[in-house]
Amino acid sequence: MHEQAPAAARGLWRDAGRRLMGNPIALATLGVIALVALLALLAPALSPWGYDSLDWEHLAVPPGGRAAHWLGTDRLGRDLFVRTLHGVRVSLLLSVLASLVSLVIGVLWGAVAGLAGGRTDGWMMRLVDVLYSLPYLFIVIILTTLWQRGSIAVLLLALGAVGWLTTARIVRGQALALKHREFIEAARAVGVPAPAILLRHIVPNLLGPVLVYATLIVPQMIVFESFLSFLGLGVQEPHASLGNLILVGAQEMESAPWMLLVPAAFLVVLLICFNFLGDALRDAFDPRER
Repeated sequence: MHEQAPAAARGLWRDAGRRLMGNPIALATLGVIALVALLALLAPALSPWGYDSLDWEHLAVPPGGRAAHWLGTDRLGRDLFVRTLHGVRVSLLLSVLASLVSLVIGVLWGAVAGLAGGRTDGWMMRLVDVLYSLPYLFIVIILTTLWQRGSIAVLLLALGAVGWLTTARIVRGQALALKHREFIEAARAVGVPAPAILLRHIVPNLLGPVLVYATLIVPQMIVFESFLSFLGLGVQEPHASLGNLILVGAQEMESAPWMLLVPAAFLVVLLICFNFLGDALRDAFDPRER
């Protein structure tokens, strides 16, 4: 009986994939995200300028100006097109990796708590409640200031280490609903050990809701990373992220508004696309929501 679970899970993923591919909004948002990510990867080949190259002859040139600076330059003559795409690459990389760290910790923590039940579940979730009561950004700011400020590795760990709490709660609820299903009881009856039940039956059957939530974690991480960089606690010069580009642009908003509008536009587009994608995934995995 427990062999029915993997087949049902595969059927769910196939049906969700068909519904997702039939959703024009989902396809459009996937296309925009893929295009932005591709541009960020190809940025060095799309312009003769590097993200830290200085063009002293063209300082604060507006978009459409001279010397092939398509989106203009900043006060130091650095190409805003290349720097923005470099910032998108850094922000996306940090956000996706931090989301993966959060998901791995949250899925394992919530699945173990839900499957174990009893006192183990109680103690594990009380720790989650305690961490939930602490200000999220305050913890991240403390971690980034205690260790090496501006280190991408430290920023990644700081974002990922405290972003798993909601995932743990969601997964724990799903695990509690799954642990009394027939295929789990059958696996227990034939002597399958608890770790194998967790990895073979519990985790694969709750990946749908986790995937939906993952599309919401990524834009949250983009916002948090941008906010930390805006405060000067994130990515440091000469490297660029959307946060520190927006910080510089806000300081020059009156005299050079393109320095704010260009990175802000990329940030808004990414946030909108990831949120639309999350809605489309939710509909795909639960067609009753449509």
